[in-house]
Amino acid sequence: MDAAVRASLILARLRPLFPNPEPALVHHSAYELLVATVLAAQCTDARVNTVTPEFFRRWPDPAALSRADVAAVEAVVHSTGFFRQKAKNLVAAAKLLVERHGGEVPASMAELTALPGVARKTANIVLSNALGVNVGIAVDTHVRRLARRMGLTTSENPVIIEKDLMPLFARRAYGEINHLLVLFGREVCKARKPRCRDCVLDDICPKIGV
Repeated sequence: MDAAVRASLILARLRPLFPNPEPALVHHSAYELLVATVLAAQCTDARVNTVTPEFFRRWPDPAALSRADVAAVEAVVHSTGFFRQKAKNLVAAAKLLVERHGGEVPASMAELTALPGVARKTANIVLSNALGVNVGIAVDTHVRRLARRMGLTTSENPVIIEKDLMPLFARRAYGEINHLLVLFGREVCKARKPRCRDCVLDDICPKIGV
């Protein structure tokens, strides 16, 4: 079975399991999702969701964050880890949003990845979930693991994995497949003990590395 056929079956079988996949990060705007996704690096979504209410109370938009004292931001995001770099990047990114984009989150990959602390994964998440733009597939730890196990890529490099995945799925499904693989990776295809006996993909998965 080639990768394209397997990818089609993966999407078809996972959809019924997770009929309304959405980001686990609580947000109400592109700005809030951008901040939350930056904070989620090397941190759980659950932890980020405990931090963002206070963050957005104090800095509800890019204009407010652009004027923030970095030390004050550090104190709020401390529990998410790597707090100094995250705070520095978020304030710097907010300043660029105000200066270059009128305080709005831009809807292009090039403009988003020009912001401090924003790589392709973060940009893809914001674009597909908050702005309705599908230009790529966000590759996080779950997508990276599952794509290799399922024989959709042979690479460990997130950039190459994304390039391998994109031709296998319709553009409109780019955001959806990220959510489906993340949810499936958390509940079934776990890192150390994948539940292969309970897996709806058991008969088509090559189980590479398992």
